[in-house]
Amino acid sequence: MPPRLNKRQQREQQELKSLAVSKKDAIEDEIESGDEESISAQKLGSGFAALGPEIQDDDSESEESTSHAKEAAKKKKKKKKKKSAAAASTEVTPEPSTPATDRPPKQKKAKKAKQKAQEDERDDIDKALAELSLKFPGASPNPSNSPTSTRASTAFFTLLSISLANLDSEAEMRRFFGAKIVSSAKAASATAGPSRRRPVATRSNLTNPQSSWWPATLRQGLSLRPLSDQELADRRKRHGCTVEVPGEKHWTVEYSKKYKGVTKSFIHMVMSGDPEGFSQLLKVFPYHADTLLQLSEVYSHREEHATAADFIDRSLFTYERAFVGAFNLTMGINRLDFDHVENRPFYLALHRQVADLQRRGCVRSSFEFGKLLFSLDPHSDPHGSLLHLDFLAIKSGQAQWILDMWNAYGEKNVIVASKGFNVRAVPGWNYARALALFTIENTKHDIEHEQSTAMLTEAIQRFPSVVPILADKADISLSPDIRGSNLFRIRLDANSLSSESESVLHLLSHLYAQRSNSLWKAKATAKWFADTVKSTFASPSFPRNSTPSPPADFRALFSAKRLTYSIYRHVLVLESSYRALFSFFPSSVVSALQLACDPLPPPTRVTEYDQTFFAGAEDPFAHTSRSRKQIDRLLERMIPDPGFRRQLQGFFEAHPNFAQRFPGGIVQFAQLAAELPEDALEDLFAAELAAEPGVHLQGEGGGGQVMPGGLFGDVDDEPPALGEEDLDDVEDRDGDEEEDAEEEGEQGEQEAVATLPVRIWQNVLSRFWGGGEATEEDPQGS
Repeated sequence: MPPRLNKRQQREQQELKSLAVSKKDAIEDEIESGDEESISAQKLGSGFAALGPEIQDDDSESEESTSHAKEAAKKKKKKKKKKSAAAASTEVTPEPSTPATDRPPKQKKAKKAKQKAQEDERDDIDKALAELSLKFPGASPNPSNSPTSTRASTAFFTLLSISLANLDSEAEMRRFFGAKIVSSAKAASATAGPSRRRPVATRSNLTNPQSSWWPATLRQGLSLRPLSDQELADRRKRHGCTVEVPGEKHWTVEYSKKYKGVTKSFIHMVMSGDPEGFSQLLKVFPYHADTLLQLSEVYSHREEHATAADFIDRSLFTYERAFVGAFNLTMGINRLDFDHVENRPFYLALHRQVADLQRRGCVRSSFEFGKLLFSLDPHSDPHGSLLHLDFLAIKSGQAQWILDMWNAYGEKNVIVASKGFNVRAVPGWNYARALALFTIENTKHDIEHEQSTAMLTEAIQRFPSVVPILADKADISLSPDIRGSNLFRIRLDANSLSSESESVLHLLSHLYAQRSNSLWKAKATAKWFADTVKSTFASPSFPRNSTPSPPADFRALFSAKRLTYSIYRHVLVLESSYRALFSFFPSSVVSALQLACDPLPPPTRVTEYDQTFFAGAEDPFAHTSRSRKQIDRLLERMIPDPGFRRQLQGFFEAHPNFAQRFPGGIVQFAQLAAELPEDALEDLFAAELAAEPGVHLQGEGGGGQVMPGGLFGDVDDEPPALGEEDLDDVEDRDGDEEEDAEEEGEQGEQEAVATLPVRIWQNVLSRFWGGGEATEEDPQGS
């Protein structure tokens, strides 16, 4: 849906159109008059009049040109009079039953005027493109700039456009269950967030910001920029694409140095296997997309789906704030380059959102998010959103969209020539197309179903591997002859298959049958499917005894590694539901190192999380470095008892290895400790102190035992701790820096801090550290 124009822009467009039409009429009249001299006289009058008498060297020439112009004007007037007379003579007299005074309704007039305006606009576009091709013949060597391709791409963009109203899953649930039920269920499943959080004032089209979220005041280091011409040329070369769809806009997200530093710390935590570290990171940077998605995966495995969905929403919100006004999600023209690792978290968040909405039964919202995911890169479809859409479109009542998409890929235009995904070569889409038309025919009370039966017959002939799996999943009985055919043999892994394209074919067959079988279980649909399979199998043209092989267009499509990776990545993201399909993966994919934050990076990638990417990254915790006065003020608010405060500071400074686990210093350590129960604190101390060389636990068991590792793991190149020397350096800064630090400290004091449970902490410290004020020379406090 194109953006709505304001009144000034509408007036400008109308004036431009009227000017173009008037110029067009004038030129046509001059051409019809057959007087070329009048055109030359007009050109001389308009183009060289400013030169004055210097151009008029000969008076006779000027007089002749003037007389020629007058004669041309007379001929033109006579021509117009003849035209009006002829038009009057050829005017049709109205029939007696229709009086001449009757006029068509205003609606018909408006409709005709709208159609004429659209035709004029298309003519203007075609003329402009033709003029550009004549002026710059080398600029359009391919059909991507032709008017036909422009119209096809515009229709394609319309199919990819997004309805913001249908992105709201809560509104969809309220339509089904009612507002009261949804509100009560939401209150019951909401996570218990801190009461001190303020409501998020920023609006969002992709999410419903909650009051438990941190205030969204900044972009947290994400920005958006368009790809340069050189980057676009390199992208076409990587993807083997010689043409470009006219009207598309390609973008990429960029990380700031600080955001890169946060991501570097996140990768360290992933490698160390420390889920608690992610929560600590979010306390400092609450809108880091990779961390939010990682925590979403953790809670999803724990089957805490409400919390997992909340983290997905936050990650979507993080990226949405970085999008500028030109990156409109609703128009279907903006692309986000998947080869840049900075963009891939947004793809992953959208994919998980599509899957979670399906789990909740919000199929209309899931369909809309699936379209959005597909529109970001419809040529490579990196997360296989088409494999969701063939099911979601019919389930959500958008069967016509399936047929329109099929027709969009049918024309030989630039969309097909871009060497990307073609829905006509995907097995599920062949069956979904037939089912979509069958559904539409039912609404029209068409009991013959000739067209849909022909489509289903074509799908069975092209992709017979879907038939037995779908029949088993939908409880549709087939005859023993059909079951015994080699074409309808079910494959469970890639061991007996000769090529990767065959493995992908059977993987897609299993995937479609497992996801869409509920659509085929209706009694009428199941009977139609069984009868069509039977008639197709009995047809003499059906090669029942031939060796099964993927169609030629399927083999050509999935000969590109980047497209097969899209299928594998789709299954990897949905691991818990489709893990059995891993048997169709090649060994190179199975053995590759997989990160949940970046599953199966594309072979055409430009950037990834490596040493080169993190070069120049800033320390993400640098802004948390406070002066001693600032730290003391915060600790005074958290620990009013001065004796216990000195005891805790002494403990933290006496154990540098333990302190290194908290890049934010003692304040971060105290904030974390304030939220832990007593038994968790004891486990924390026991694990960390036992991991330090030469430190033995006091309390029960006497001397204790040194453990090989701590709760937070051992990771190289971790952010340095804020030790005593760092605090002294902060105090020695010049006056300006001290004033800035004081201002930051005052802002930090505005943050609400929880008071530490002194009694519990004293018990824990006395147990593990003797309760005295230790020094570094006497770490045991004795």
